[in-house]
Amino acid sequence: MFIFLAYLLTFLGLSLIQEGKITIAGVQVISALFINVFLILLAYPIIPLLERLFGFTSTSLLLELSSTNRPLIKKLIVEAPGTWQHSLQVANIAEAAATAIGADALLVKVGALYHDIGKTVNPEYFIENQKGYNAHQTLSSLQSAEKIIAHVHEGVKLAKKYRLPQVIIDFIETHHGTTKVEFFYRKYKEEHPEELVDEQQFRYPGIKPFTKEQTILMVADSLEAASKTLKDPTMEDINQLIDRIIHGKITGGQFAQAEFTFQELEICRTVFQQSLYSIHHARVEYPKEIELKQEPTELE
Repeated sequence: MFIFLAYLLTFLGLSLIQEGKITIAGVQVISALFINVFLILLAYPIIPLLERLFGFTSTSLLLELSSTNRPLIKKLIVEAPGTWQHSLQVANIAEAAATAIGADALLVKVGALYHDIGKTVNPEYFIENQKGYNAHQTLSSLQSAEKIIAHVHEGVKLAKKYRLPQVIIDFIETHHGTTKVEFFYRKYKEEHPEELVDEQQFRYPGIKPFTKEQTILMVADSLEAASKTLKDPTMEDINQLIDRIIHGKITGGQFAQAEFTFQELEICRTVFQQSLYSIHHARVEYPKEIELKQEPTELE
């Protein structure tokens, strides 16, 4: 609007200087400017409607969704702060990997910010939000697995309630694919050694990733969470973790529906390695401050 007013005043000034008055041609130019401004202003409220109608997600919408002022992001920050910090780390790792292979970095970043919003329903059941008390202590292994698995379904419900675009909902549905909740699955088997365990009870019912961006998020999410178990990891430790996670996803068929080449996977692997090492590298320990005064002796 300010730019339009500047053009208008400049045009009027030049017209008056040159002609001494505003000509019919000048009036037509001014009318055309007003019509253009009106159409531009009219387009802003129409764009979101067209995006929903045709399933298109613009860059401007993605930028808006990445703002911490968005209601659902605020909800995540307040109700599950540990999950929010995890999501930020995953977003940074996934964005770097997507950039490296020419995928949609902004899309995967926003998808990462929202992928765990379902944890706001029962945040205390997720370790990053626990404050000394483990809520799983009162649950059976199967009940614990159900609580963990439910965050995907709850996330989809919240995303639809807050009217997130389908392309973001897809990240929520696919970030665990059909993997198992391994910890509680193994624990249940130990507790019931004679029982034939139904693996499906411990599997996420979601769909597998079907885009490069979703695949990147799945791996980045698993790596960020698993890397927290490493204490002062070396580069070799990180490499072994990455290999184990990626191998598990491949053998589990989680990449079967995504058009992801081994070359792209290797590029992403390098980015994951660099990102995780920069996050977990050991800090330099500075020598303790030398005391200026000696401790008083018994004689003193």
